[in-house]
Parts: sequence; structure tokens; C-alpha cells
Amino acid sequence: MKTQVKKEILKLKEEKNAVILAHYYAPDEVQELADFVGDSFYLAKIAKKSTADIIVFCGVYFMGESAKTLNPEKKVLMPSLAADCPMAHMVAEGKIEEMRERYDDLAVVCYINSTAELKSKSDVCVTSSNAISIVKSLPNKNIFFIPDKNLGAFVAEQVPEKNIILNDGYCPIHNAISVEEVKWEKANHPNALVLTHPECEAEILALSDYIGSTSEIISYAKESSCGEFIICTEEGVEFKLQKDNPEKKFYFPKTRPCCADMKLNTLENLLHVLRTEENEVVVSDKLSEAAIAPLDKMLELAR
Repeated sequence: MKTQVKKEILKLKEEKNAVILAHYYAPDEVQELADFVGDSFYLAKIAKKSTADIIVFCGVYFMGESAKTLNPEKKVLMPSLAADCPMAHMVAEGKIEEMRERYDDLAVVCYINSTAELKSKSDVCVTSSNAISIVKSLPNKNIFFIPDKNLGAFVAEQVPEKNIILNDGYCPIHNAISVEEVKWEKANHPNALVLTHPECEAEILALSDYIGSTSEIISYAKESSCGEFIICTEEGVEFKLQKDNPEKKFYFPKTRPCCADMKLNTLENLLHVLRTEENEVVVSDKLSEAAIAPLDKMLELAR
């Protein structure tokens, strides 16, 4: 059954000049079939360069919005419109305007894991891999970092010369990783290095040997001479880690971090949208124009 589904997906992709983008947290079989697999920053760059007529984005809704904003002339489809990111909405209404009134010389720095609406009210977007360098490069002293308080706190620690004001948002998956469970893994695998995503809480970061974005964690594990790792991020990354390092061992906290929204990107849903071209991401011209400026600024500063 799965083989037939895969064959039909590949056939329709060719017929419709479509490209399939998948995030590292999508199910294994979707990552295996995708043309490009990566984190949100990498996929945003691929979307911008794509010559395909249709972009099928196997991720969560804000990623589809970003792809559409960067490619207004292309059709962007999502296997499931229900695949959302709770953190992407976690800024209280009016909070950005309040901060702009309260602080002179304020830059609103928006994690790419956010809605187009939040991006449209921001000065620049960042990802977990470029947030530190971009915040450092800004001329502003005051930074309102939205929506993730954990990534914002990590950036603040690395860039002490800035006054970074934190928002109260967070990724429910990373935020729920238990200190006790990570300590248990460390005790049971004393030779393993702890690799952690900065969306985790500070107590988890303090237990870590390396802190980086999903793609940086993957690169670190590949380049390291160590043979064992404790991974503090969403479990979908295991597919790429094992594929790149079949001889190495990877351990996750006992309560495996799993994003149910990302897992809605099934092969069956992917086939359905290629057949029907349903689940199109729509971003109004007005919103797109406002949201593209901070995305473009990110791509420019990240060069």
C-alpha cells in the first residue's frame, strides 16, 4: 500500500512540476520522499529559490505562510491545514505596540516560528541558527524578542550588550522536556554528549554539551568523534541522525518529545493534496507585503 502511495506521489509531483519540502519533525517516510528536508530557515531559502509551480510544504502552517510570502506567484499546499504551531501565536494582542511605546530605539525581533501577522509587525525575523548573529548586528539597544521566551533568554545570555525584553511564549514540546529525565539519561549513558535545541528551558541548556538549531545538532553529531548522544529536541530528527550515523547511538528523554501537529503530514495527506490541490495557503497581498520585509531582512543579514 505504502509503495503504491509513494509511486503516485512521485508521478503527480513530476506531472505538476511540484517540489516537496519537509521539516525534520515530519514522519520518517515523508522525509524519505521529500525533495528537500531541513529546518525552517533552510526550507525558507529553498522555497525562495524554487522554480516549481507548486510547493508542497510538509510542516506546520507558519512555514507554509512563509513559503507563500516569499513566493506569492506560486501555489503553496499543505498536507494538513490543521498542522499548526501553538507558539507561533503566543504574543498577546497589543503587546508589540505597547513595547514600541515604552522603549525608544526598539527592534522587534521575530522568531520565524510565528504567524505572518506577527512577522508583519516585526523589524526582522530570525531562526534558532542565526538569532544570535542577527541580534548582534542590529543597531538597536532594546530588543523585544517574540514569541519564544526560551530562545530569547538564550540569545540574551550570548548578547549581554543588548537589553532583550522577553515575551511569554514557548514551544510546548521543547518546554516540556524534563530535567529529571535528561539527568536519568546522563546517569545511564555517562559517555553520551547532550545536544539541545535552544527552545528548551534554561535548566536543560545548563545540562547540555552543545546547544544549536535542529540542523546544527545534526551537523554536530555527524562531525563529532563521540559515539553516543542524548538528544533534546523533537523525535523526528532521529531519522536523519541515524541515516547519517548508522554506527552511533542516540537517546531521547523517556517521554519522547513529539509534535502531534508535525505528524499530520502523512503520505496519504501528501498524496491527497497533490491530487486535488486542496489546502492552499492564502496570504493577502497586504499581509504578504508587510510580512516579507522582516523575512527579506533576515535572508540579507544571514548572508
